[in-house]
Amino acid sequence: MDKLNPVELKKDFPILKESINGNKLVYLDNGATTQKPIQVIEAINNYNKLSHGNPHRGAHKLSVLATTEYNLAKESVKNFINANNIEEIIFTKNTTESLNLIALSYGMEFVDENDEIVLAISEHHSNILPWQRVAKEKGAILKYMYLDKNGRITLEEIKNKITNKTKIVSIAQMSNVLGTVHPIEEIIDYAHKMGSIVIVDGAQSTPHMKIDVQNLNVDFFVFSAHKMLGPMGMGVLYGKKELLENMPPFLMGGDMIEYVYEQNATFASLPFKFEAGTQNVEGAVGLRSAIDYLKNIGLDNIEYHEKLLTEYALDKLLTLDYINIQGPKDLEKRGGIISFTIDNIHPHDVASILDSYGVAIRAGHHCAQPLMRYLNVPATSRASFYFYNTKEDVDQLIAGIKNVRKWLGYGS
Repeated sequence: MDKLNPVELKKDFPILKESINGNKLVYLDNGATTQKPIQVIEAINNYNKLSHGNPHRGAHKLSVLATTEYNLAKESVKNFINANNIEEIIFTKNTTESLNLIALSYGMEFVDENDEIVLAISEHHSNILPWQRVAKEKGAILKYMYLDKNGRITLEEIKNKITNKTKIVSIAQMSNVLGTVHPIEEIIDYAHKMGSIVIVDGAQSTPHMKIDVQNLNVDFFVFSAHKMLGPMGMGVLYGKKELLENMPPFLMGGDMIEYVYEQNATFASLPFKFEAGTQNVEGAVGLRSAIDYLKNIGLDNIEYHEKLLTEYALDKLLTLDYINIQGPKDLEKRGGIISFTIDNIHPHDVASILDSYGVAIRAGHHCAQPLMRYLNVPATSRASFYFYNTKEDVDQLIAGIKNVRKWLGYGS
C-alpha cells in the first residue's frame, strides 16, 4: 500500500499551486530539477536574515553561526549517504563540478598511458567530457559499455569491457534519459577485482532511493542538491578518505591552505583542501533542509510511490500505438524517468504544445548525444516523476499527448 500522500505533500510546494494558460501545472521535469517545498525556502531565507556570514574566517558571531550551519550540513550529508566521516564530504557547485574535480585531480594524477577508462554509453556529457580530456592528455584508452535492447548493461558486457588494464570506471547509477538503474553493485565488485576504482554519478538516483556508500563500497559518489528539493549551485562529492588524501587540490585560493610562502604553499587537511574560496553556505543550509524533508517522508516510501506511478504511466503510454518508449518498458531495475517519441512529431513540438496545457516535460538529447546516436534517435520527450506527482498528473500528460496529435492533424 502506498504510504505517501502526494496530494497533501503538494501543498508544501508553492509553485505547484500555479496554473498555466488556465490549466493546473503538472511538473514532470524532475530529472532536470525538482521544485522546493516551503520548508527549504524558509530555511534559506532564515539563514540569510539571521545567520549570514563568511564561514571559517571570522571570530564574530555571524561568522561562527555561518560556520556552524555549514558544518551541520556536512554532518547531515554524511549521515544521509552513510559516509564514514565528515572529512569524506566535499561541497561543490553541482554534480558536473564534482566529476570534473575527480577527473582533473585523481585522473590526471593516477591514470597513465594505455590505462583504460570505462563508461556507459548512456552517460550524461558531464561524465564523458572530463574523461575524454584525461584520456587525450594521458594517452589512456576510453571504452564504453553498451546497452542491450531493453536499455540495460549485461553482466557479460561488464566483464568484456572492464579488464585488468582498467584504472577507472565512471557510471551513473540511474540514466537521466532511460530511467535504467544500472547494476552498480556488480560493477563495483567486478571493477575492484580488476584493480579499478569506481565513480558513481548519483544525480538521478539519490533523490529517489536510499544510498549507502559504505555498503556499496564505492570509491567516489556525486550528486546535486537541486535534483532533491534543494537549491541550485550546491553539489556533493563523497570520496574514500585514503583516495582524497592522495589527490592534489582542484582549485587554489583561500581556505584550502595551511601556510603560504612566496614560492610555495602547504595545503589544509580534508575536506578543506578541495574547498577553495568562500563556500555556498545558504546552499548548504538548503540542502540540509531538503535532506530533513526527504528523511521525514522516507526514501523507501518515495521509491515505492514512484514505482507505482511509473507503472501507471507506462501502462497508459503503451496503449497508444504511436508512442515509442526508449529504454525499459517494465519496472525491473528502473526509476521514474520515461523517454518517448511520437511518430512523425518532433519532441520539441511535443514539449511546446504540452506546455500550453500546463504539462512541463523535457525535450531534446538530454546532454546524452552518444546515447541518442546509439539509439538512432535525434531527440526524445522525457517525463520524469517525483513523490509529489499523482496519477491525475499522468492523466493530464496523456490527455495532452492526444491533443498534440490533434493539433498536428493526426487525430486523437
